[in-house]
Amino acid sequence: MSWFKRKDNNIQTSKKKDMPEGIWIKVPTTGEMIHKRELEENFWVDPLSGYHFRIGSEEYFSILFDDGKFKEIGDDVLPSDPLEFVDRKKYSDRIVETQKKSGLTDACRVGVGKLDKQDIVIACMDFAFIGGSMGAVVGERLSIAIDHAREKKIPLMIISQSGGARMMESVISLMQLAKTSAKLALLDKENIPYISLMTNPTTGGVTASFAMLGDFNIAEPGALIGFAGPRVIRQTIGRDLPEDFQTSEYLLEHGFLDFIVKRPKLKRKISRLLRMLKS
Repeated sequence: MSWFKRKDNNIQTSKKKDMPEGIWIKVPTTGEMIHKRELEENFWVDPLSGYHFRIGSEEYFSILFDDGKFKEIGDDVLPSDPLEFVDRKKYSDRIVETQKKSGLTDACRVGVGKLDKQDIVIACMDFAFIGGSMGAVVGERLSIAIDHAREKKIPLMIISQSGGARMMESVISLMQLAKTSAKLALLDKENIPYISLMTNPTTGGVTASFAMLGDFNIAEPGALIGFAGPRVIRQTIGRDLPEDFQTSEYLLEHGFLDFIVKRPKLKRKISRLLRMLKS
């Protein structure tokens, strides 16, 4: 019995070969498949379309810190459930489940190390933890990052990736907008540089506070950046929105960003920016 058959000019096997899961990844914008190893080697950017896949703090720290080495601070600040909030499930249960699934303790990590031999504090948000939502722990860890930058007189970079304030913490979450903004004002008084990198997505209370307060506001290509979603805005103003509305390209064109940087060039750009600020 033959295991092969001819179809047009191609020979096909009648027995399917099992493909290991997660080896080939589909590019959302083109529908093409790309090998995971090729994506990793290109900083999780599709080399053909330029589509930037979402990555987390582990990948950003590996890209930016020299040899991927850094000291983590603020990791002893852990989430709680002061309001005993319940929606489809208890918030306390949701925290535990997300921690197990993501390997993260909350939606922000802070690292201190060298970027191209220059001291820097980098705080990075993780969308994998409840949509990168900003609660009390995120606000406190960002405050720790800002205080460390002030104390050591070294530049600060915050990488934003968030759906906004964490609804399970209600007003406590909203307080983080004022808290982080006030801390950054103190950093500004001491002339310590703050670079804000917005990635896909950066929305809600994060955009309304620290994400837009950088000495330099930069973004990755094609990132969704805004406060309210386009559907809400469309319903409020009663008119259609531009096709590229709330993308990083639209914001750059309208003066909200200083520049857009592709991820493979990110470290080099930040290094050049830091050296320029020093001189």
